[in-house]
Parts: sequence; structure tokens; C-alpha cells
Amino acid sequence: MNTSLNTADAKPKAAIASKLAPTTAYRSLRTGAVLLSSLLVLAGCSVMQTYERPAVDTPQAFKEAPAGNKDWKPAQPSEELARGEWWTVFGDGRLNTLVAQAMDANQDLKAAAARLAQSRALVRDARSQQSPQVGAGFGPTRQRQSPAAQGLDDSADGRALTLWRAQATVAYEVDLFGRVAAGVDAASATAQQREALFRSLQLALQADVAQTYFLIRELDAEQALYSGTVQLRTDTLRLVQRRFDEGDVSELELARAKTELASAQSESFGVSRRRANAEHALALLLGRAPADFALEPQPLERVTLDIPPGLPSALLERRPDIAAAERAMAAANARVGIAQAAWFPRLNLTGALGYESSELGNLFQWSTRSFVLGPLVGTALTLPIFDGGAREAGLERASAVYDEEVAAYRQTVLGAFREVEDNLAGLRILAEQTRTQDEAVSAAARAAQLSQIQYREGSVSQLDVIDADRSVLLQRRIASQLEGERARAAVGLIRALGGGWHSRAPADISDAGPDQPLHARNP
Repeated sequence: MNTSLNTADAKPKAAIASKLAPTTAYRSLRTGAVLLSSLLVLAGCSVMQTYERPAVDTPQAFKEAPAGNKDWKPAQPSEELARGEWWTVFGDGRLNTLVAQAMDANQDLKAAAARLAQSRALVRDARSQQSPQVGAGFGPTRQRQSPAAQGLDDSADGRALTLWRAQATVAYEVDLFGRVAAGVDAASATAQQREALFRSLQLALQADVAQTYFLIRELDAEQALYSGTVQLRTDTLRLVQRRFDEGDVSELELARAKTELASAQSESFGVSRRRANAEHALALLLGRAPADFALEPQPLERVTLDIPPGLPSALLERRPDIAAAERAMAAANARVGIAQAAWFPRLNLTGALGYESSELGNLFQWSTRSFVLGPLVGTALTLPIFDGGAREAGLERASAVYDEEVAAYRQTVLGAFREVEDNLAGLRILAEQTRTQDEAVSAAARAAQLSQIQYREGSVSQLDVIDADRSVLLQRRIASQLEGERARAAVGLIRALGGGWHSRAPADISDAGPDQPLHARNP
């Protein structure tokens, strides 16, 4: 009786179970679909803050720009483009050769290129995190599980076994909140910063070569002055010596002539020492040992350049150091996003597929296949709950670094404005000073000529002639130094403006801007 009742009860239960099974499977499938949809939605959510370049105060025009140049329109060249061979505007073949040698052999530039290559490799490494990581492995393991791990009594015997494996593994992090993408952005911005720094070093190297070259030529001009002075005073000493021997002049005049000759020779040696040091510095810029480099003397000639400064806003696009500071901000902004993403879950999908066998000969049989979906250790979805304030500290640090980069960017912009103004003022004042100095040289030369005439007539003493000659030397030396300063200031202005410009189609002068090529004009 009881048996029949139990059998009767079992049949309805089996029927109910068969009806419930599809419903349960449907619910599980629906739950899985909802979970997958939620993860896909989360994958499209990013906590990264949008990057915007901070505003900086930009004047409408440079204070020191000539009135005729204040209406030049700004150029907007791409930062990745080379700045052109701006040094060729000086029309000096030797300078062109020296700059080319420096660009090929300077060791600091090679080191900067290596740093740029490192940063580009880091970008590729960061981008690799956006793709699944697939690996393969083969080999045996020797292991012995404890009886408890096998569900046996602790006193049960266990045995060791060898397990051969040949499997492929896959790992992939679902970028739920943009952490991986932010890492790519940070690496890319850092690489762009390194490229801008490389361009900045190129520009600095070109300018240093040009300025050192003009310094050497200035010293050559001074050396030529002293060589002429030494020769003149040698002839004067010979004449005074003969007149002293004949009793026409006193020993005092002979001593004065000797003093002036020795003084001119001493100052000539000083110029030679300074030139040697400048030549050694130039050799280092060229990547050569000073013993393997020599530059033929050539006195500096006057060169005047028309350099349109453009508008101050153009510096934000032209200066590579400003571009580097801006890219540093972008990288810092991306790292703030990485720190923010640490507050949200991370989803890592892993799996392994292959074969496992106790004997090597059976390893690749179909029956030995195996797979694992999910992490071997830990969980797929992780969320730190308490870390003692580590995530908050990381976010505060990243935000502080960003604030620092913003301040550095704005300071770099201000420094760029100052450099342009300094060089504009220098060129303007040096032009006026040179005109005045030319008058001083002419007046001193005329005074020396008159003193020689009066000395031969006996109207003035030799001391007056010496003073007049000394004045001519001094005024010509000052004029030579001013020419060197003007040439170096022209290089400094081009450097401050961000380098040279590529040529474009001829345009009306009102449309010309800093992207126009520079032109040299004869004095």
C-alpha cells in the first residue's frame, strides 16, 4: 500500500520537475544575459575627466615689436613638423656646415632621440593591454595531494603523480571604467612630450652652434684689430727707438712706446685664449674632440635680419618647450583618471585550453582534453573595499601632479613671452647703439689722424698720439662686440619664436606671418 502510494507520488513530482527544468534554465540564461549586458554597459562608462588645455593670459601684441610688425598674423604649424633650416638666412656656408655636423653627431641629441624611442616603446606596451594576452605552455608537473584534499581521512595513504600539460592560456581585462585607455592616453601624451623636448633640444643645439660660431667670428674681428694695433705699435716703437738713439726724444717716450706695445700684445693673447675656449665649446657641440677640430679665422661682418615676431598667441603653437609642457599636463590628467578608476571594480577574463595526461604518450588523445574558464587564483571581478586610504592618497597625488604641471605650463608660456621681448628689445637697442658707435669710431679715427699730423708738426706730444690710437682701438673693439651681440640676439629671437618656418606660396604682405621665410638684407 505504501509502495504504491510512493510510486504515485513520484510520478507527479517527476512531471513537475520536467516542467520546471526549462523555466529554471530560462531564468539562468536570462540572468546571464542581464549580467553580460550590465558588464557591456559598464564597459562603455568611463570615469576619466575630459582634458582641456588651461587658459593663459596672452597679450595682443609684443611690447617691443616694431610698429610695422604688430599686425603680422600668427602661423599655426603642426608641432610634429620640422622647423626648417632657419640658420641659412645668415648666408654663411660654414655655419650651415657646422649646424649639419652638430645635428648628425651631437651626443646630447642622440641621447634625446633614445629617450624618445623609449617613450614610443612604452606607448606600444600600454596599447598591448587593450588586447587579449595569449600564451602557450608545455611541460610536466610532479605533485602529491594530501588525503584531505582528496576527501579522504587524514590517515589515508596518498600517492604522487606526474601530470603532463600542453595548453594555451588567454587573459583579458575588460576596461570597465577606462583605466586601460587612460594608461594609453598617459603613455601617448608622455611620448608626445618627449618628442617636443627632442625638438626643443634640436632648436637649442642649432642656436648654440650659431651663437658660438658668431662669438668666434667676433673674437676673430677683435684679434684682427689687435694684430693691426700690434703691428702699428711695433713700427712706432722702432721709430721712437731710432729717434731716441739719435737723441731726439727722451727715454720716457721710449718707455711709453714699449708699454703700449706690450699692452696690445697682452690683450691680443687674452682674445686668443677666449677664442680657443669658444672653439673648444663649438667642437663639443659638434660631437668632436677639441683636438680634432679647428676653425679658420674669419672676422665677423655686419648682418641685419628682418624677423617678423608675429602675435604672442603664435608662441603657443610654435614653441616646442610649450608643447612639451602642455603634453605633460595631458599625461598628468590621464593619470588622474587612472587613480580615479582604482575606486571601481576590475574585470579580468582568463581561461586555459589544452591537454592533460599522466603519461607523455597519451597527452594529445582526445580524452585528455581539458579547459578552465575563469581565474586560476582569486576572482574575475574584484573591488577593493578597505585599503587604509591608499586609493585616496593616490588620487590626491595624481591631482597634485596635474596642478604642478598646469603651473609649470603657465610659467613656461610667461618665460617664452619674456624671451621674445628681451631679444626684441635687444635688437632694437643694439641697432641704435650700433649707429651711435659708428659715429664714435669715425670721430676717434679722425682724432687719431689729426693727432698724427700735429705730432709730426710738433704741436702735440707723443702721449696725445698714443691716447688717440688707444681710443680708436677701444671704439672699434666696442663696435666689433656690438656686431657680435646683434648676430647672437638675432639667433636668440629666432630661437625664442620657436625656430624657422617653412616657405609657402607668395602672399600679400598683409597676410604674411611667422610662417614666412626670413630674409637677410645687406647693411
